[in-house]
Amino acid sequence: MTANDVQDGQAKSESGSSNAGFIVTGVAIVALIVSSPWVLNIGVLYLLSQVVVISIVIWQACDPFADAAQWVGETFRLPGSVRGATLDAVASSMPELFSGIFFVVVAVTSSGTEDIAISSGKGFGATLATCAGSAVYNMILIPAFCALVVSYNRKSRPTIDVDAEVISRDGVWFIACQFVLILCLFQPSMPWWIGVVFLALYGIYVFQLYHDAKKYQRAMDTIEQKLGAVDEETTSAQVIEALEQEGISANPVLVKSILSADDEEETTRSAGLLFGRIDIKLNRTTATCVLLASTLVAAIACYWLVEVTRAAAVQLDVPIFFVAVILAAAASSIPDTFLSIGAAMRGDDSGAVSNAFGSNIFDICVCLSIPLLVSSYLIGWEPVSLIQDGKPMQGLVDLRILLAILTIVTLLIMWHNRQLTRNKAFILCGLYGIFIAYAVAGSMGFSLLEMIGVI
Repeated sequence: MTANDVQDGQAKSESGSSNAGFIVTGVAIVALIVSSPWVLNIGVLYLLSQVVVISIVIWQACDPFADAAQWVGETFRLPGSVRGATLDAVASSMPELFSGIFFVVVAVTSSGTEDIAISSGKGFGATLATCAGSAVYNMILIPAFCALVVSYNRKSRPTIDVDAEVISRDGVWFIACQFVLILCLFQPSMPWWIGVVFLALYGIYVFQLYHDAKKYQRAMDTIEQKLGAVDEETTSAQVIEALEQEGISANPVLVKSILSADDEEETTRSAGLLFGRIDIKLNRTTATCVLLASTLVAAIACYWLVEVTRAAAVQLDVPIFFVAVILAAAASSIPDTFLSIGAAMRGDDSGAVSNAFGSNIFDICVCLSIPLLVSSYLIGWEPVSLIQDGKPMQGLVDLRILLAILTIVTLLIMWHNRQLTRNKAFILCGLYGIFIAYAVAGSMGFSLLEMIGVI
């Protein structure tokens, strides 16, 4: 990141936010057109209006949470890619976690005369759909939105430059976690211990990030001792020499992070409430209060989202799986969108992309695991069934294949020249359109893969 990038981001942040709103609105309109068989219904339109309100509430709950989380990350000197993959990812993935828990709890407690095991399966199916839909949204639309906003507002560097480290670390971890998830989805049921396995995977991932953060902090201490404050006159050769004298491997990503440290904005001093109209000065006490209050508001909004999603499924007379994969997933991913766009406008491309990957890893490893453990507990630690009426849950077969295909295609697009351009962003939006078409077709009883003769 250069000083020009930061100036661009600061000078045009208001314009960037406006363009981001237009882009998100445009994609939403296209999604509604594609899903017109759903929305030609007054009752559904009323429910969709509630989803819009819920999205705004979730967004405004997660915004101050993200500010407080960023303050924590900067206070402990975490590099942008690590902060994006952990604190930012957790901040923006709270909705998926709460929605997943409420889906299984509400399904089991309101089962009535229906078998409790069947109800728990439906509840966990909605959780799967929300997390999988959110993963696709994060992986495809968030980088696309960032690339589009940056291409119109950051004239000095109108592309998202993806560090190889982000793809080789966060991208590979995401592929590994998703591969394990797809394998599990081919099983007839999900026992509780699979949740423990995913939580353990996330623990290993966090340990690697901790190792990377410690290396970065040690390198920064070395540079401060050897060179003093890093400024525009500091060269790569000086940084490499200072690091090598202390036996630290001066890889290009580390050197770039150090050189860009002076260009980063000052530590976040406040958390913005109500679209930034109210500022809360951050310290250890207020940051803790902001984190707790934001979590509570997000939890209430997610319970509301679950009830609206269930009502929409009843109104449309379709499996809740297909409603959750679009409505709940998109509504819960709003914080990820604006958090990543904000990082990109500040010039923190690595933070923007790693937040999307980190959110997906958190969704798979945590936001699925905890609801699975809760659901298993509620039914006496029995496996949660993925079978309904003697066959795999409707929509699950297509989802397994599409997850793999979309992941590979998206990563290849990012890997090409390690850049996201405006044209690539339009391609990614087209891929998400295919995903929307899958959900709509599935809700109407069709299978996209059967239609094209794959299965």
